[in-house]
Amino acid sequence: MKNKKALIAMSGGVDSSVTAALIKDAGFDCVGATMSLLTDAGTAAQDARECARRLGFKHLVFDFHDEFEREVISRFICAYENGLTPNPCVYCNRYIKFSALYTQAEKLGCDFIATGHYARIEQSGGRYILKKGMDESKDQSYVLYSLSQQALEHTLLPLGNLHKETVREIADRLGFTNANKPDSQDICFVPDGDYAAFIERYTQKTYPPGKFTDENGRVLGTHRGIIRYTIGQRRGLGLALPEPMYVKYKDTENNRVVLSPDSGLYTDTLTAHDFNWILFEDPGWEFRGTVKIRYKAKAADATVIPLGGGRVKIVFDTPQRAITRGQAAVVYQGDAVVGGGTIE
Repeated sequence: MKNKKALIAMSGGVDSSVTAALIKDAGFDCVGATMSLLTDAGTAAQDARECARRLGFKHLVFDFHDEFEREVISRFICAYENGLTPNPCVYCNRYIKFSALYTQAEKLGCDFIATGHYARIEQSGGRYILKKGMDESKDQSYVLYSLSQQALEHTLLPLGNLHKETVREIADRLGFTNANKPDSQDICFVPDGDYAAFIERYTQKTYPPGKFTDENGRVLGTHRGIIRYTIGQRRGLGLALPEPMYVKYKDTENNRVVLSPDSGLYTDTLTAHDFNWILFEDPGWEFRGTVKIRYKAKAADATVIPLGGGRVKIVFDTPQRAITRGQAAVVYQGDAVVGGGTIE
């Protein structure tokens, strides 16, 4: 019987390299693929190509510059300009890895794409279920919440049952030069973490200063452009105030940043739109779950109330700090992802 064929997303890092080795060992016919997203893929492509050569399969580079600019960078900038705080990794997974790359896999006759994400895919009750990775410290199910049933059916995540230490041990045993390569920590197109400077360089626009105010409208000072701030921020405000104050709200219409004490950042309710259901279809009635409101947040107990039209209301048992428009709200039951959407 003909072997199944898999396209391996290879970034040149240890996770994708071990993914390639595991998929090859599982008997798949493999093709390696590096996505060129910003400039020339350079070192990443070289490292990935060397790994593919050692494992004995072909390696390709796909030019996704246009797609990345349109679907990730433009969405990222638009969100900031409208007072949101986006998660570009969600955009990249949805529109690049599991859309543009998926399309290329189909063209190559591949049955699956494989990535180095720390998450698991299982089949149950006629549905494909996304679950947390076994290594809680590396779990990436949060940024995969937008995957469709079709994408889940044709995706392999071999690292989901492994811990990072084990992955590095496998890489070392196989003689991969990237076995101890540090994990990337920042957004790939903003390696220095200065989002505002990137946006100004990219758009060649200057975002005007405006007023810091408290919740009663009292002016507290002047901000340096509304894209420079996010909900819950305290550092970098440049203000000398009698008590610690944090960003509570960004009023883009009036170019105003509203500050409050820490106690003003807590709320027990959010709504989310563009909700993607995974564990089951929209049930039409409320149910219980745990919800993460940002990638590194601890999941909190909540009641989830479907509103129809891809929107849900989430009511937390305990008020949550700095719920932020533009971030994802991802709902879990146990270690399974129920689904997720964008906080509005």
